[in-house]
Formats: sequence, C-alpha cells, structure tokens
Amino acid sequence: MDFDLEAILTLLTVLSGLIWLVDALVFARRRRRKQEAQGSVMAGTPATKKRRDPILVEYSRSFFPVLLLVLLLRTFVVEPFHIPSSSMVPTLLVGDFILVNKFDYGLRLPITHTKILRIGEPKRGDVMVFRYPPDPSVDYIKRVIGLPGDHIVYRGETLYINGKQIPDKVLGLYAGPDQMGAMLHQEDLGGVKHDTLIIPGMEHKQGEWTVPPGEYFVMGDNRDNSSDSRYWKFVPEKNIIGKAFFVWMNWDAFHDSALWHRVGTVIH
Repeated sequence: MDFDLEAILTLLTVLSGLIWLVDALVFARRRRRKQEAQGSVMAGTPATKKRRDPILVEYSRSFFPVLLLVLLLRTFVVEPFHIPSSSMVPTLLVGDFILVNKFDYGLRLPITHTKILRIGEPKRGDVMVFRYPPDPSVDYIKRVIGLPGDHIVYRGETLYINGKQIPDKVLGLYAGPDQMGAMLHQEDLGGVKHDTLIIPGMEHKQGEWTVPPGEYFVMGDNRDNSSDSRYWKFVPEKNIIGKAFFVWMNWDAFHDSALWHRVGTVIH
C-alpha cells in the first residue's frame, strides 16, 4: 500500500500544533477559571487535586515539537531514501540506505514543493534524487549528465556533450553484486570521475537530445539497465528533491543480508 509520508507528517504536525494552540488560547483558560472557582468554594478544606489536561491535548503538546523538528529536518536539511533497483550500480547497490542533501539545490515547501530560497543548482555529475516525471509519486535517482541548454549524444556506448566526447576508460570485468557479466568503465564528467557498467552486446537506447531551459538530462550508471532520460526525456527543475551524498546502511531484503562495508560510503 502506497502512502505519502511527507503529507502525513505535515498533516500531523499542523494538527497537533493547532490542537495545542487552540487549547492554550481558549480551553486551558476556561479550565483554570473553573478550577479557581472550585477552589474558592472549597476554601478552608484540603487543596483540591489539579485537573489533568485532556489526553488529546497532552499528546499534542508532547508530540508537536518532535514532529516539527522532524518535518523541518526532512524538508530543508536531509532526507533518507532506500535504493530498490540496480540502475545506479556500481555507485549504488540494491539495499543501500542513503542520505539526500535537501539544502544544496534550494529550500522548498513541503507538499507543494515550491522553492522559497534559491541556493544552488544541480551540477553535471551529481547523483540526484527527483520525482519521476511520468509519475511524480515515485522517487528516482540518477546521475546528472546534461544541464539546461546542453546537446547530448549517446551512440555506440559513447557519450558526447556539446560536441565533445566524454573520456571513458575500460577497467575490466565487474566483480561486484547486482550485475553479472558487465564491464566496468570509468567516466570523467568534467572532473567528476565515476564508474559505469556496460553489458557487451546488449542493445541499448541511443540518440541525441537538446536539454530545454529549466530541465536536466539524467542517466543511470548501469547504462544498459536503467530507465532514464533516454526513454522519458528530461527532469523539470520543479521535480528535484536533492543530492545524494552518503550511504548510512545496506540491507538487501531479497537476499536477507547486509553488505557492511557499504556503511559510511560517500557518494560521488
């Protein structure tokens, strides 16, 4: 069952805050006046027991600060994500739990995702999390290849950006998990060196594209096993979530095992 965690967290934060505020401004005063009146009537007798606040108010007062802190951190600073597929192998493996920087690309409001503070823009080579353009309810992660205005060509397993061939070096047979029989390459995107996988003899999407203003061209590092801009075009700026930067845990539910050496990996 799919659910929108961001919407639920925002709703709970607003609801608990409103309950606490309305009670503090209206109902708590009434309770105090009522208690003071009862105290006057019973003057000379042992002190009356202080009335407890309604259980809903107590829960709201307790949880609101925690919910607000989590919402602010998740919206403006950092958000955790889980890698379910092999499209970014070898950079990211199935079962990686990553952290995504929400600050570098500007601050956005929850729910509407309206940008309220422009700080920076995605750079070529960034590993970026975004809402999948054909279905924004799904989060995707790919590497930024083309910036607004770039001309991208991908032919014969070779990448060209603005007429220049991107340096690519074959490192040998890939020996890691999640993709058997692939060749390991190293690509240099203007100083951002990262590994990619190519499956010899496998048909792959080729073509050329010009990136529109305010949009980005992205590709998976597992070039022959990735649904990316070659198939569904570009990522609008409004769909951007943040920049992936750290692997804090790995757990592959399918194999019921963890790769502990992945913990603490910095994402390049």
